[in-house]
Amino acid sequence: MKLTLSTPSGNVITAQGPGWIRVGTTEYSANIVVTADAVVPVWAKDGFDALTEADFAGLAAYAPEIVLLGTGSTLRFPHPRLTRALAESGIGFEAMDTAAASRTYNILAAEGRKVVAALIIA
Repeated sequence: MKLTLSTPSGNVITAQGPGWIRVGTTEYSANIVVTADAVVPVWAKDGFDALTEADFAGLAAYAPEIVLLGTGSTLRFPHPRLTRALAESGIGFEAMDTAAASRTYNILAAEGRKVVAALIIA
């Protein structure tokens, strides 16, 4: 089997730690949304406990195949009413800790999938 090196054409999450995440060469210390083409800083500024239906409706506007919610250092699940806009739009949704969401985003984006990562920095 021949293997070839490929480089992603969009945003890649390159590192993270407590209180920060790096997309490409830019570090962020606030919650963000990452798509292949954009980084939206200061998403859900008040953290997981303050998430609203509007936060998820905003993610649906990107029309992704799937939304990955990074919930900080531990896995937490939002109430199903919050993610209703995603379900009604036929958009997949997965919640996981932010480290796992970052890794999963990179894999799906490298496959050319239309993925959005909404990441709580903790």
